[in-house]
Amino acid sequence: MTTSDDDVLHVHPDRLLPSEPGLRKIARELYDSVKDLPIISPHGHVPAQWLADDVPFEDPTSLLITPDHYVNRLLHANGVSLADLGVNQAHFTEEQKRNAFRLLCANWKAYRGTPVKFWFESELADIFGITLAPTEANADAIYDQIAAAIATPAFRPRALYKTFDIEFIATTDDPTDDLRFHEKLAADPAWDGTVAPTFRPDKYLEPATPAWNGLVDRLGEVAGVDTGTYAGWVAAMENRRAFFKVHGAVSSDHSHRDPGAVKLDDAEAERLYAKARAGEITPAEGDVLRRDFMFQQARMASEDGLVMTLHPAVYRNHDTGSFERYGADVGGDIPMRAEFTNNLQPMLSAFGTNPNFQLILFTIDETVYSRELAPLAGFYPSVYVGAPWWFIDEPDAIRRFRRAVTGSGAGFGRTSGFIDDTRAFLSIPARHDMSRRLDSGYLAELVGEHRLTMDEALDTAHDLVVTQPRKAFKL
Repeated sequence: MTTSDDDVLHVHPDRLLPSEPGLRKIARELYDSVKDLPIISPHGHVPAQWLADDVPFEDPTSLLITPDHYVNRLLHANGVSLADLGVNQAHFTEEQKRNAFRLLCANWKAYRGTPVKFWFESELADIFGITLAPTEANADAIYDQIAAAIATPAFRPRALYKTFDIEFIATTDDPTDDLRFHEKLAADPAWDGTVAPTFRPDKYLEPATPAWNGLVDRLGEVAGVDTGTYAGWVAAMENRRAFFKVHGAVSSDHSHRDPGAVKLDDAEAERLYAKARAGEITPAEGDVLRRDFMFQQARMASEDGLVMTLHPAVYRNHDTGSFERYGADVGGDIPMRAEFTNNLQPMLSAFGTNPNFQLILFTIDETVYSRELAPLAGFYPSVYVGAPWWFIDEPDAIRRFRRAVTGSGAGFGRTSGFIDDTRAFLSIPARHDMSRRLDSGYLAELVGEHRLTMDEALDTAHDLVVTQPRKAFKL
């Protein structure tokens, strides 16, 4: 097969750095100072079982496409069925897997200008040594090269954890999870990494949903607590949070339609809880009780010290048909407007200056960065502004984030450090690399404008990669 220039994978060493030559030189020096620092990944979705069992990855599609909703949602938008990408398919043959990879390569043009292109090209070039740009014609050749690589010991999950120089990685886990894979890792003398669980109780805080009663029954069984009463629900949550903390958890994670957290008086909380247990609570009442549940989570965090992370205002499973056929987390979640100042006032008034309470606020609504989040983090010692993630984990939004937050009250020291938030294990280095490049570019601008000295910029670049995630997540 003849290879043209269009078939060559172009991964430029200065990608994402400023185009102006003087600033690029400064940014390159800053980037070189941090590019080899270890990866700290305090929020993500890589299964602990991968590292506990160290089982070889099966094939390129189930590794790089099927679990990554960033990849498959744009293919879906361009007319590719999620079923053809292996999503929620129990029996996906080798030929179907190859065809899914062909569909990705045939639609590669759709990713132009997106962060997925940056991540995926970095994976192909830096991890697999692939020099071909994806096309329909070379899809099988790329697939075969990846398949041959992941069959070797160097591409087992534990080996890649070391290759990527991951210092810390957190998973996301249901409150009733027995955390057996975390226990297996902790007991394994051959394992010297750190994999921490994260407490994610969302489903147990939505009392107007059909599944809630069954979930709360299960919560009570696992905790050994009667959850027939509101006080029982609180006790069960305290029990499971303590279990997670014993197993290394450093944070809890929360995502609801709004970030509201308002304490009800005990009698009203018990009344609404009883209605929910009887299956009689209305959606509006469910929201009221959920905000009380969130207040209780904040109160617990102020006592047990788990860092509380919020990423609200997402319309989950927007397409009912896709949700019914494929389930959640397949790319069908859509951002909404967010409001933090009023919603968080009761919580922060109660716990915002508590030295044991720590809150990281993430958003997909960029309009709140300078108006609400930076001023909140610029006053409350407990509050940090979370890095851009999900739909705004992309170059232009990351640049806007720094410009919106830094001068609006938060500076650099009240931000979280980068969060990769991914199910795609092999994309973790590329995502962190993108953040380091973009932050180096922003710092270079401040040096070029004489707002920072070069020594200050070098120190700040290091802080953003290492100091801030350790500080924000109490590592």
